[in-house]
Amino acid sequence: MGTLISEGVLTKQQRIATLAKQSPERSFLSVNHYLDQEWLAEAYRQVRKNSAPGVDGQTVEEYGEELTGNLQRLLDRAKSGSYYAPPVKRGYIPKGKGKEPRPIGLPTVEDKVLQRAVAMILEPIYEQDFQNCSYGFRPGRSAHHALEAIWQQIMRQEIKWILDVDIQRFFDTLEHAHLREFLKRRVRDGVITRLIGKWMNAGVMENKAIHYPEEGTPQGGVISPILSNIYLHYVLDEWFVNEVKPRLKGRAFMVRYADDCAPRAQRRIA
Repeated sequence: MGTLISEGVLTKQQRIATLAKQSPERSFLSVNHYLDQEWLAEAYRQVRKNSAPGVDGQTVEEYGEELTGNLQRLLDRAKSGSYYAPPVKRGYIPKGKGKEPRPIGLPTVEDKVLQRAVAMILEPIYEQDFQNCSYGFRPGRSAHHALEAIWQQIMRQEIKWILDVDIQRFFDTLEHAHLREFLKRRVRDGVITRLIGKWMNAGVMENKAIHYPEEGTPQGGVISPILSNIYLHYVLDEWFVNEVKPRLKGRAFMVRYADDCAPRAQRRIA
């Protein structure tokens, strides 16, 4: 995140990480008890204060004017199942000359806080599972680390094959059913899975019209990076490590940053 996490939340995350590391096959049935006022307050602190408002027009600063009461009401609704995931405001950012603009989702402030809180629970669990080749949206890792990994491998090995892969419209086409199955492997807490389901099915508001896509997780959603990493961990990273590498005659490695990856090998597949 680039910021120090409060001691109480950090201690809880370390506890979750220890349990996940000790039991790699474990599916957590109850982790929502970590969601409390302190946890949500930390999630609010991590939300960018200059982030654009969602469909309700409320700013981060305005939400913080009655922060204690807002967080308690949010906590009560999240735990009881009455939380309603509002539509995500759709915007676009340019990708460069001749390229289609990238769609981006703008959740409400409250949605950002709750999504961050859930991501803070998922992260210490899946950090024990993610392959070393994954660099995007992970603590202590950046695009610079990914580039350094590629450079070091190229300098040490005689590279023959290089593939530059970009999964087209990945965030917009991620399959909900597959993601739900992947999540069940590690998290079966009803509060957490219900919230994630609501975010995946929340409508998208564009030009004052709301539509409900059956797949995808909007870019810009705070929960999207961890969900995309979970999805690609199972369909790409583990596939490369467990299926592709054993079939190669020479050395091979892959570096993935979100939905961009660069597999490289000394020799072709046997």
